[in-house]
Amino acid sequence: MQAVYRLCGLNIAVSTVWENTHMLMRDYLSTAEELEEGIEFFVATSAEDIDFERKRSDESHASEDAPPSYTDGYLEELAVLRKISEKLPAYDSFLFHGSSLCYDGKAYIFTARSGVGKSTHASLWRKLLGERVTMINDDKPFISVNNGVSYVHGNPYNGKHRLGNNITVPLSAVCLIKRGCENRIRKVSLSEAFPALMLQAYRPADPVMLAKTLELLDAFTASCGLYELECNMDIEAARVSFEKMTGEVVS
Repeated sequence: MQAVYRLCGLNIAVSTVWENTHMLMRDYLSTAEELEEGIEFFVATSAEDIDFERKRSDESHASEDAPPSYTDGYLEELAVLRKISEKLPAYDSFLFHGSSLCYDGKAYIFTARSGVGKSTHASLWRKLLGERVTMINDDKPFISVNNGVSYVHGNPYNGKHRLGNNITVPLSAVCLIKRGCENRIRKVSLSEAFPALMLQAYRPADPVMLAKTLELLDAFTASCGLYELECNMDIEAARVSFEKMTGEVVS
């Protein structure tokens, strides 16, 4: 099965064994007009790629009494995303782990270690602001950097709750989330934020693409506001981060 998808502003041809990936990516099909620009690159999967993802899954769940058993179709979805992410840095783009939303035409990303609460905090913004915010991607947005401006792109791989939209929004700020009893936020420097942000970026196996990713991360972090939020899971946490990051007061 093969189709061309518009991801991160690029036309990417995807060929798979199973249908799962194409069902997942159906909202990102390239239009006829977009296809006139040509195809940037092609990815194809094989049984070996599926076996590789199964081995990685087994290793990551080795300590569990009842590790999950994934279908070949699902594992192929992971293989496709990995292959795309390996190539993106050549096009000034990369995959980032975080929950991203749009407010007033600007993108805000919340990121943290798995389980800390980035998606929960994004949901609090939606609860606080309602239709004034739009989800871009709740788990793995694509980031591109162009002339000193970073853009956040939707991605069909948008988390277990399937929250996201096929939109592109200029980035305003990134917020590193930590659990805390009180809600407080502060602006942080690039040197403080970079190590944590690097851990949330997809790091290609190819050394050249890895070096390019680090360059893009430098430009990414220099293009936006960087914040650290200590918070609980109360709606007040959203008010604190919203007012500091946007400079507005919740009405």
